[in-house]
Amino acid sequence: MTPKEMAITLAKVLDDKKGKQILVLETDSVTSLADYFVICTGSSAPQLKALADACEKTMKDNDIVPHHIEGHRGGTWILQDYADVVLHLFSEEAREFYGLDRLWADAKEINISEYITQD
Repeated sequence: MTPKEMAITLAKVLDDKKGKQILVLETDSVTSLADYFVICTGSSAPQLKALADACEKTMKDNDIVPHHIEGHRGGTWILQDYADVVLHLFSEEAREFYGLDRLWADAKEINISEYITQD
């Protein structure tokens, strides 16, 4: 699975689990951290955990395991690092606080409207 396919797959899973404000950024031209960032907002700590669990299961089903996971205990943000793709899950408040949308504004936004049903 290519990094772009991984990012799109994660976006689909997030959409299926009712994640909000799903954003896929192609970051390879602005950072060496990852080729893609997938950013999503969840409405509660239990939903964030459900989003994270669903993404981790889908990736594992495709023989891809995260190199690193952060943030499960806090309930406001979760990060899953798949090397080429980094998944960021936030509560509304944490997403606003960390401002990744603004921080990585120079990255190319991938149009995922054909893959997901939400805006």
